[in-house]
Amino acid sequence: MAKLTDRIFFDKQDRDILVLVNRILEAPNVPSRDNLFNPELHPHGIKELVTSPASRMAYAVINLLRNLEVGGSRDRLLALQTLYDEVLTSAHSALRRNTARALMQIMKDMVRAHGDETRQLMLAHDFRSTALGTPRVVRRMLARYHLPEMPEAWNQLAFDDHVYDVNTKGRKTPTHLIMDAWIKGLRSITVVYDNSVDLEAATEVIHASGIVGISVRIGLEFSVPFYDRFVNLVWMPRGFSSGKGFLDFLRSPQMREMLEKGREVLHWRREVALHTLEVWNEDERPRLEQLWGVSVAPMGLEEFLDFVGRGHASLLRLAEYLHKHIQPSLRARAEILRARHDDPEAMEELQRLDNLGPDDVQALWLNPGHNPRIPNTEQPGACDNLPELMCMSAQKLSAYLKGLATGNRLILGTEGLSVEDVVELLWDCEGRITHLELFNMKSWVEGHLNNIAAINELQRVLNQGLAPRMKQMVRQMIRQMEMTGDDERLEKFHAILRDIPKLWAAYRHEPLKSRLGSNSASRSRSYGMGLAIRETLPRRALLAMKKSGSQQSAIPIYSPVEEQIRYNEPETPSPGQRLLAHFRFLPGCDHLGMERRRVWRAASEDCRVSNRGNMVNLGGLSPFRGNGLTDAPQGEEARPDGQYLNSSLSNWLKVLLGFIPAFVSFIYTQDWWFLAWFGTFIWFGITGVRNVVQMVMAARGAKRSTLTHWKEHVSVKRICDSLMYTGISVLLLEVMIRVWLLEDCFGVTVAEQPVVVFTVLNIVNGFYIFAHNVYRGFPREAAIGNLFRSALAIPVSSLYDFILFHLLLLWGIADPHMYLVPSAAVISKMASDTVAAIIEGYADSQMNLRMRRWDYESTIKRIFDCYTQLELLFPREDALICLARPGGLRGRGGEEAQRLERILIICALDLMYFWFYQPRAQEAFRHKVRSMAEADRAVLLSAQLVLMREREVSQFLVDGLLGRNFSKPLAFFLDRRKEYLRLMARICILSKPREAPACPVLFGEDKKVESIL
Repeated sequence: MAKLTDRIFFDKQDRDILVLVNRILEAPNVPSRDNLFNPELHPHGIKELVTSPASRMAYAVINLLRNLEVGGSRDRLLALQTLYDEVLTSAHSALRRNTARALMQIMKDMVRAHGDETRQLMLAHDFRSTALGTPRVVRRMLARYHLPEMPEAWNQLAFDDHVYDVNTKGRKTPTHLIMDAWIKGLRSITVVYDNSVDLEAATEVIHASGIVGISVRIGLEFSVPFYDRFVNLVWMPRGFSSGKGFLDFLRSPQMREMLEKGREVLHWRREVALHTLEVWNEDERPRLEQLWGVSVAPMGLEEFLDFVGRGHASLLRLAEYLHKHIQPSLRARAEILRARHDDPEAMEELQRLDNLGPDDVQALWLNPGHNPRIPNTEQPGACDNLPELMCMSAQKLSAYLKGLATGNRLILGTEGLSVEDVVELLWDCEGRITHLELFNMKSWVEGHLNNIAAINELQRVLNQGLAPRMKQMVRQMIRQMEMTGDDERLEKFHAILRDIPKLWAAYRHEPLKSRLGSNSASRSRSYGMGLAIRETLPRRALLAMKKSGSQQSAIPIYSPVEEQIRYNEPETPSPGQRLLAHFRFLPGCDHLGMERRRVWRAASEDCRVSNRGNMVNLGGLSPFRGNGLTDAPQGEEARPDGQYLNSSLSNWLKVLLGFIPAFVSFIYTQDWWFLAWFGTFIWFGITGVRNVVQMVMAARGAKRSTLTHWKEHVSVKRICDSLMYTGISVLLLEVMIRVWLLEDCFGVTVAEQPVVVFTVLNIVNGFYIFAHNVYRGFPREAAIGNLFRSALAIPVSSLYDFILFHLLLLWGIADPHMYLVPSAAVISKMASDTVAAIIEGYADSQMNLRMRRWDYESTIKRIFDCYTQLELLFPREDALICLARPGGLRGRGGEEAQRLERILIICALDLMYFWFYQPRAQEAFRHKVRSMAEADRAVLLSAQLVLMREREVSQFLVDGLLGRNFSKPLAFFLDRRKEYLRLMARICILSKPREAPACPVLFGEDKKVESIL
């Protein structure tokens, strides 16, 4: 049975992916030395000769998810760059970014499913299906992983102003955190660190965010004493022109001093955690043994520190470790309770133990209220030897932080605070608090934000400068304190009332803004990161959220948004855009041929608490899944269904599903025996040939200048899909519409009213084709064009009929109509498929051209970046010409010059691979060159002359530029480099720049291209 299942389900490609992923997972866990996954190598470039995209993505995800210590941040950043480039270039559809998000998540799941072969095979099949970019499949995968669809313009307002990584309370490395933020669709996040931040962690966060294009801020969280508790302040230095400027700021002497004070806090918390560990071993562990009647092993100090890893030891980490540590004792106690299955109290205790999580462990056994020997870290007066930062008041700390950086944001956390507390803290800090954390997902769900409406009212009054209302609010607070007898604060609030203008003036010109976050730490019973403004998400995403019920708890925050529509002149206009631009003189046509962009704006000072909020949570709640002590099923075994059928079997079933109705329809409707029995084969033959010709021509795969065989551009799956739908269309149009509906129901026949019959058939066929084109994920141009395909086919069918009529006459047939009349359906089919080949072929070719433009633009940009840096290193000579000569730069310029030389060699090899292997690459390159200034074309050609250094480039390949399997790329380089360079010289020299309003010279002087030769 298992062998039969293996034959029915999954493909060889799925099993190849599985073998490859598991081989990487089972390899020694050591830092990477493989140059094949160098992000400088383009995903569509020469490395395609030696490895598949799936293998590169698997390698990258494994480097991100495996042991946090091995490999370090360098490997993780390289893996993220590789993964990001691969997934963005894998999608060949309109849903490019959403496809990339789904592919990342599937590959993560495949790595985590190691050991479950069936589950991994299903995910490998999902990966290949999703990589095709079919919108229906992509959206199904997004829904599976609870990822809302994001606009492809990537203009959504999605953010999180409070998240943690592994260096504080979280579980994910900085790179992993940034990757997950991008998968969720976030465009900006704030990573918060506890009192201090390591330079390595900050560097990793900044570089990772730069790779995926997320705006990131780094904040430091401090706990300051406020009466009998601590309140949280998050400080974010700002005003830096780049991430490097922020890192330089962290290296400054005053910041090093402050970070050292922060490390004293971390050390104090570590000592508290270690002391609590000893107390638990001495006091709580014996009590637990007596209570449960089982042995409970003592916790080990070294084991706990190994568990903490690169994070900071704290009571939170101790609770997590203790929860893990007592699992054997929990299971032993559960066995005792199961033996008393008739006792309701025993079953109730068993259920409680199964639901026992780290939070419960901390509340039960690490609680100073239960054991006075455990330090109380929640009350300032209950602890001795507090570090300096934890002794500073809010006023003193805010003044100290303001002196460290001229520009900064100081955010007051409102968890558990009343409006009186906020007023007092704002007064104490004398306007240095710039933001309120008005909403925090974790605090909201736990019920710690009961006063945000009153706090938001205070914020609104301050921002609008409503001094009378401010005075009224303070007087109400004073009356409330007089009623409760709170004399300790009464005197201060009288002082505030006497000097209201001081508080009012502090925020008159600099509004008190809001921050909204999740407090996500990526742990059990935590809250997934990400908030988004509803108006900026696609309507389909909002409907999916409503259907899934993921927004059960409405977020009571409303943020007004402003929509802006911007029109820009395209850098490389298409022929259609250039044509439309000529009609801008017409009224209302000022923006014809321009690129349209939608931009959303929101102001954080305008956030308000409202029952009709417009915020949605993107992460949801991560529930605690229990300890596995009860008999409740932990999840069903993965079983493949029809969507995981072997491709060969699936394709045959599709063809059969189309062939049977078509064959029955021809037998039922045709009088001529030849068409009755062979019409289906002719029908399918026309469809099959049309699809093959269309796909080959769309990729220009029949040209002799490419190295790809025309068969490589043919998708058997797509042909079988077309055969199935065309077979069903015969039954729909001929039997159901023409015979059953028109003839039998309405008495309308072809002989009597041919115009009516063919009009109805054309309309129905147009909508049928449009519907299955949309379902199959065809480009929008193809779906809309096919809506009118039947009408466009009328003149083509007339032309075919005319040609066939005269051909039959030439062959000596006296009455051609004797054959043409019965063959009218076949002639109409040929005409329809001719139009379809033009429409779909054009849409496919445009998709290929878009992909090639992305490929060329990114690679050429990298070339010009390297050229700029080389010119700065060698201002007195032409560095590109030096690179083209044997020996290159001969060691001059140091390591930086060698790095740039290596990148230019990689770019030249990638460009050569594009030219010979990628669909429509030659057309896209010629189009790109014609849009460049002559001097820029000279630079582009000069950069590729590095391929003249046959010996050195060959040595690069042999030394492992593409790994150990270098034979195929080496042979390709040696065989084709001369031909390629001659073509490049001819194109760059002879191509005439396209006329444009201004053809900018990006680099160098406007010199003749011939001078470089």
